[in-house]
Amino acid sequence: MNLLIVYAHEEQNSFSCALKDVAVSVLRSRGHTVEVSDLYAQHFNPVASREDFTTLSDKQYINYMLEQRTAAEHGYFSQDICAEQEKVRRADLIMFHFPVWWFSAPAILKGWFDRVFATGVTWNFGHIYDTGLLKGKKAMLVVTTGGGEDLYQNRGAHKATILQILHPIMHGTLHFCAMDVLPPFVAFGIFQAGEEGRKNYLEAFRVRLSSIETTPPIEFSSLCP
Repeated sequence: MNLLIVYAHEEQNSFSCALKDVAVSVLRSRGHTVEVSDLYAQHFNPVASREDFTTLSDKQYINYMLEQRTAAEHGYFSQDICAEQEKVRRADLIMFHFPVWWFSAPAILKGWFDRVFATGVTWNFGHIYDTGLLKGKKAMLVVTTGGGEDLYQNRGAHKATILQILHPIMHGTLHFCAMDVLPPFVAFGIFQAGEEGRKNYLEAFRVRLSSIETTPPIEFSSLCP
């Protein structure tokens, strides 16, 4: 398989980075091709703007989604967006590594989705979910949390499970584009885990990666109450 890892953490000594490095090592050892988009190292610009296009169809009023569709049809995307979209096209599986911040992903990753998962490239009007433009590709989230697993319960402090918190990304972004989304790997309470706990997480992640080719995707209907 061709794999793309989109890594969104500013600290190269973070546990997110350790998980990313394990993924690269294990997947390559299993014969897969692995590319990495290290968004902070690349100084990826997360802000969507008119600068995302080499030519505009309407210079007076920017309808970003329509400009994306035109750019997809005629090759008008800026160079940095084109480079990331080419990685997406090559990938059979995309893994997103990031810490959970404010029930979501860091802004740099949200901006990557805004700019790279463009209209006409990953989805289009009338082509979402089962008919999205990334049909046949897989995705997986690999995340860390500051709080322990006990917080991520319907009766816990957050009043939501981690699957519910990640649902907007897994379903509303990835499956929206017709990707098959694998169950996420979650390292809870990483600051309190201690050295032994972190070693256990890394070993559990290696085990997950050993069956990545045959892991069944999430059935989203089963997440509904």
